[in-house]
Amino acid sequence: MKSSHSFPVAVDAQAAPPRTTPSNYPEEFAKQMLGREKRPLGSLFGITNFGVNLTTLAPGAVSALRHAHTRQDEFIYVLRGTPTLRTNAGDTLLQPGMCAGFASATGDAHQLLNLSDDEVAYLEVGDRSAGDEVNYPDDDLQAILLDGRWQFARKNGEPYR
Repeated sequence: MKSSHSFPVAVDAQAAPPRTTPSNYPEEFAKQMLGREKRPLGSLFGITNFGVNLTTLAPGAVSALRHAHTRQDEFIYVLRGTPTLRTNAGDTLLQPGMCAGFASATGDAHQLLNLSDDEVAYLEVGDRSAGDEVNYPDDDLQAILLDGRWQFARKNGEPYR
């Protein structure tokens, strides 16, 4: 059903089209995202200040490289499955109905891992703060959001090609 602004009033989230690019990471890191599928939901409604994704992880898949943002706050809500949340404090097993938030001010590096035999599904919400930078403590990678696009470099500043 369409509204007067050419955006739908409501959609079936499971039927929303998946993101066309599986990962924005440089190639050597992008391959680690196999088994992750994101369905951008917020953009379907013309939402630009924050993003909302319905994300699924196949068994053995991860949400992202473990990371911490300098400006972007993030929030996740588990719909199905039992993902493991890995943070600076260690691992926490999550269940459907549980949620977690990551305020940029904490610097808490985080990621979800599907260590189970069943698919995991969760909602992820994050703002789109200009000038956001991302630290990846486990990888030779850093990122900055410039003009709406992520720019990736090694920790010594050398850009990835």
